[in-house]
Formats: sequence, structure tokens, C-alpha cells
Amino acid sequence: MRLHVVDHPLVAHKLTVLRDETTDSPTFRLLVDELVTLLAYEATREIATEPHEVKTPVTTMTGTRLASPPPLVVPILRAGLGMLDGMSRLLPTAEVGFLGLVRDEETFKAVTYANRLPDDLTGRHVFLIDPMLATGGTLVAAIDYVLERGAREVTAVCLLAAPEGIALLEEHVGDRANLSVVVAAVDERLNEKAYIVPGLGDAGDRLYGIV
Repeated sequence: MRLHVVDHPLVAHKLTVLRDETTDSPTFRLLVDELVTLLAYEATREIATEPHEVKTPVTTMTGTRLASPPPLVVPILRAGLGMLDGMSRLLPTAEVGFLGLVRDEETFKAVTYANRLPDDLTGRHVFLIDPMLATGGTLVAAIDYVLERGAREVTAVCLLAAPEGIALLEEHVGDRANLSVVVAAVDERLNEKAYIVPGLGDAGDRLYGIV
């Protein structure tokens, strides 16, 4: 597993505003969108490409295009939806699947309630997007889903991560899959309710309100 913490002044600035409890939902959504676009730039650095010949106004040259099959972007519902536009902006040709996972607040384990993924992901590069890598249970379940369907490579894009979640991913996935995790920051720890500290609160509630 490869962990990449994006060290950039714009990322740090936007993340600080996200953390502020006085930031309202419309501003929060806008900043998540902008921040994910910055993270997506780093997350796609190793994406598969192939040579492609084009004719310019001057001559013919061999350039580069994304290889087939196209990548698959999978937001983990519901908070991951707030990251979809930011990823799609850099990967407009990617297909989109959906995975609904919710954390049991007593056991902190992930429970699946929706799955809209292709049955066959053989050779596909899958980008899993979820704002928070806290305990790691949700992301582990999502990774298992796509690996069982034959995904070639998995990249997880998260705003924040906790050391406990990173440790679980390393223990669970290890070397059995080509996994990259791209985050804006790794925070201090989890509290007794398995929330990231200092964190930014419940990302879903801050994106969409409490329902």
C-alpha cells in the first residue's frame, strides 16, 4: 500500500476552512469540490496511458491518451457524492459506480445497503472516493468489493485519514493488491466515538445537512 499526503499550500488552506465549524454547507460543498480536484491530480499520476497519434495543424505526432478499459470512479454513499464532481472534472471519460456503506455506530463496522457496480471489473483502475478514512472498515469493505470483481488497481481518495484506519488498510490489504491512498492530511487519532480528531465533524451532515 502506498500512502500519499498531498503537501500543497492550497490544499492546506482549503482544508483549514473545511475544518472550521462556522463554515456553512454551501461553502463546505464548494471547498470539497475544489479540494478533491487538487487531490485527483495527484491520485491520477500513475493512471494507465497508451500512445495515440494525432495530426496537429503543423504535422503528425504521437501523443498520449488514457488506456482502455476506462477507469471507474466509485463514490461511497452518501458523503462520497460530494466528491464526485471534483473527480469527474479530471476524469470526464471515467465510468461511475455507486457503493452504499454505512457505519454501525455501536460496532463501528461497515454495513452494505446499496451496490451499483459492474459484475466484471477485470483490468479496471477503480477510484474509491470517501471524505473520511477513520476506522478503515468502510474502505476495507469497498476494496474487497472491487477486488473480488477483478479490479487491477485501486486508488482511494480521502480528505482526512486517521492512523488507525491507515493501519487497518495495511494489515487487511497488504501486498495482495495494488492500492494507493491519497489524502489531504493524516490527523492525530480517533476519539471514543471513532471520529477523527481534530477532524472536521460528520462530512455527510456538513455537506447535506442532518436528515
